[in-house]
Amino acid sequence: MNLDIAQTAKQTIAVEAKAIAALGNFIDADFEKVVELIYQSKGRLVVSGIGKSAIVAQKIVATLNSTGTPALFMHAADAIHGDLGMIQPEDIVLLISKSGESAEIKAIVPLIKSFNNILIGLVGNLKSYLASQCHHIINTTIDKEACPNNLAPTTSTTAQMVMGDALAVCLMELKGFKGDDFAKYHPGGNLGKRLYLRVSDIYPHNPSPKVLPTATLKEVILEITQKRLGVTAVVDADNTIKGIVTDGDLRRMLERSTNYDTITASDILTSNPKTIAPNSMAVDALDVFALHDISQLLVVENDTYLGVLHLHDLIKEGIM
Repeated sequence: MNLDIAQTAKQTIAVEAKAIAALGNFIDADFEKVVELIYQSKGRLVVSGIGKSAIVAQKIVATLNSTGTPALFMHAADAIHGDLGMIQPEDIVLLISKSGESAEIKAIVPLIKSFNNILIGLVGNLKSYLASQCHHIINTTIDKEACPNNLAPTTSTTAQMVMGDALAVCLMELKGFKGDDFAKYHPGGNLGKRLYLRVSDIYPHNPSPKVLPTATLKEVILEITQKRLGVTAVVDADNTIKGIVTDGDLRRMLERSTNYDTITASDILTSNPKTIAPNSMAVDALDVFALHDISQLLVVENDTYLGVLHLHDLIKEGIM
């Protein structure tokens, strides 16, 4: 095999990177107008294409929907067999095509225009049929495909996706779309959990080990053992935190003491333990664990002990 694989890969990346950098020259008044029209629209953005452009269209639709801009995918081949019915009067239609000359595109353009919907072309050939028929153009012209035969859609589809991302991000900015909004549309998976999961969603599933300051050493050990969190809170009669006893505290006590009969929780507790409020974000708890190199946090509200959050809880939830 004479092929220099690494060199070919690097050349592919270089060709596509150059094309992407050049896209900045195509961000013009027409692009700005497209963003404003979609932002002000009371309908949805219907995105369509054929072949590889159809796959790009699906990705753009997914990005738009997840960032607060209602969008639908319509395959250009299916559009002429009934799917044009999904286009409503207030919708805007975005057609994606490198050549702008595909038979399916030519077939649906006049039909869409007869509906009086705004038609936008995301197109790589400004002299094409599609470019001549659209109300607005997003230019994705490239010099060449990364394919050695300059045939397979590579650079062109990358350019289409990048322009789709630029469109989505501009709309996010206009809408003031924030992390909390993102979490609403991404409740599943680790990313969503980092954005919405709070301490109060986790700690109630754990036992709440606690002893009084007067608890004997045996009572402390039994509480830690039975609740299986490696820790117990030390609280007074009204559940106010006095301190914490961990497995480590017990080991250190055993190293320095030989008279265990008189030891109580107040003798071995660590005062001013690290705590967290129940309404805190779970991801913020992770920062506290890392900062203090600890595995447990007492959940406290208004000085009242509520329970324990363990580092393993965050691991189990996929926060880490």
